[in-house]
Amino acid sequence: MRPGTPLPTVEDMNMLLRTLSVAVALFFVARAVAEPFVIDVTDASTYANDWGGPSLAGVLAVHCGPGVLAAMFLYGSVVRWRDSRKPEAVSSRR
Repeated sequence: MRPGTPLPTVEDMNMLLRTLSVAVALFFVARAVAEPFVIDVTDASTYANDWGGPSLAGVLAVHCGPGVLAAMFLYGSVVRWRDSRKPEAVSSRR
């Protein structure tokens, strides 16, 4: 490293991890949304050799399952982020 260059902090590393996690999750969600349109669900020969094949249910489970899990991860992350930004509820004592 060059002299005078600050070292990355733990907060910097956490932000990098969060950014990469969101990018990968968005990729999986986009892939899950696109998969039914990429394959011809009426023609088994278009997906028979794909992962999870030769059945349509297996192919969709393998290709769309991670997207569903990633969407759940993103939803949970947004809910946790939104809850952390709310001001604490003031309890009224009488």
